[in-house]
Amino acid sequence: MAKAVFHRNQRVWVESVGAWAVVEKIVPLWAKGFDEPVKISYDVGLGRSFNANELRADQESEETMKDMGPRWRLLRVHNKWQTAEACHHHPFPGTFPVVVTDAVDWGGWRTPGAEYDRDPHRIEYQARLIASAPQLLAIAQSLASLVAATARPSEALKRLAAESARIEDFLKDSPTPPDEAGQSDDLAKVS
Repeated sequence: MAKAVFHRNQRVWVESVGAWAVVEKIVPLWAKGFDEPVKISYDVGLGRSFNANELRADQESEETMKDMGPRWRLLRVHNKWQTAEACHHHPFPGTFPVVVTDAVDWGGWRTPGAEYDRDPHRIEYQARLIASAPQLLAIAQSLASLVAATARPSEALKRLAAESARIEDFLKDSPTPPDEAGQSDDLAKVS
């Protein structure tokens, strides 16, 4: 039997729409011969009912945010160029993923529609991977500090810590703009 996951007036993130909403009504689906509802959906005022797996609770504490670094989010954006019927083979017809890397819902990464249409499952995976990158980096940093604090770590742990340090060095290595003299020398070499 189904149990309600969210309660009325709870703020939730609607994955398929990419927006916050408030649960206005819990909609149970009853079947004859059962004492409890067999399915529960939620009306959040967006024109249709949503299942629990399409919603996410607003429960992330600030401690979690500090521990795991910045939160990047995966949003679903409406596809302006194809209808849901025209792209029924996509995992989420009529939408495509966008990774938001800013506190507000803009700024981040997206893929061109033609590339998404060519292999939507690969792009969906890449979007989830990019959105998870800050948490994965925090795990790698925790692993490196754990290995550093261990008296005699195993060779496998040492290799993992060295690999995570190499990746962190790569992330911190930002190109510096060439100075005016260096830039003109480089242009002269190309000419």
